[in-house]
Amino acid sequence: MKRILVTGAGGQMGAWLVPALRERYGSGAVMATDIRTPDDELLGGGPFQLLDCTDQSALGHATIRHNADAIYHLAAILSAVGEKDPRLAYDVNMGGLHAVLEVARSQQCAVFTPSSIGVFGAETPRDPTVQDTITRPTTMYGITKVAGELLCDYYHKRYDVDTRGVRYPGLISYGAPPGGGTTDWAVDIFHHAVREGSYTCFLGADTQLDMMYMPDAIWAAMELMEADPAKLLHRNAFNITAMQLSPESLTAEIRKHLPDFTIDYDIDPVREAIARTWPKRLDDSAAREEWGWQPDYDLAAMTADMIEHLTAEVADGSDRTENHNATE
Repeated sequence: MKRILVTGAGGQMGAWLVPALRERYGSGAVMATDIRTPDDELLGGGPFQLLDCTDQSALGHATIRHNADAIYHLAAILSAVGEKDPRLAYDVNMGGLHAVLEVARSQQCAVFTPSSIGVFGAETPRDPTVQDTITRPTTMYGITKVAGELLCDYYHKRYDVDTRGVRYPGLISYGAPPGGGTTDWAVDIFHHAVREGSYTCFLGADTQLDMMYMPDAIWAAMELMEADPAKLLHRNAFNITAMQLSPESLTAEIRKHLPDFTIDYDIDPVREAIARTWPKRLDDSAAREEWGWQPDYDLAAMTADMIEHLTAEVADGSDRTENHNATE
């Protein structure tokens, strides 16, 4: 890859991925796009264009102007928001992906598309959830992710488009605020712990889900796109994980740094029901074997790093808790 276009660049993942791509490939080589103007840091670090990824014509023109040979397609409506407006989730998630794949087919671009643990459902074995298993989700977000995996497979087999993707667990970061998912509690809990010393969680204390620290998620996307294609058997649907968390287990780790932190529970039945259909523990052996996946951060390392960065943000007045929408 030499020239890259990123959709949804202003979101939780894009705010980390775009700078990492620019560091590796050069600031001018990575075109960030989004339907909204991002913050100054992302805007000033390299080229940016306002773009609706569901507009295939506009996307195609942007790809041609940038001379892109790879597209990282991050734009999506996540699980909790998608349940409030299922039609919007379908239109954005499927319409955007189809537009990206058509542009990639005509312009001969590689495509990275993140999938999710949302592809699994109540019939999926939850502990562990193996690589090849039942995918019958109960949310519109999950349905679009299963369809997206299959659509990427189709474009690879039918048109030889170099499509690749991973099934992300919940992502934790101190950067941009969450975008509307069931695992967002694992981000908000840190902001509230550092800023207020307490948190009210919308999931049950023992609800366990797979999680990953954002630096590992970024590494996974970039390394998969650089992997030898001849070794990729599960091209668009690699299970990856780093740790398994519940609100009570993360609270215990946070208290090692902030002993007075307290947590209460006000369970959201919609998000709790979604979480109870997702894996408690993913088997990511295929990703480890086929392209060398290996996370750097475990629970202890992630917690220490989050608290260090958020404490520094509060000290210099840049804490973003006020901008958070509690939500994956």
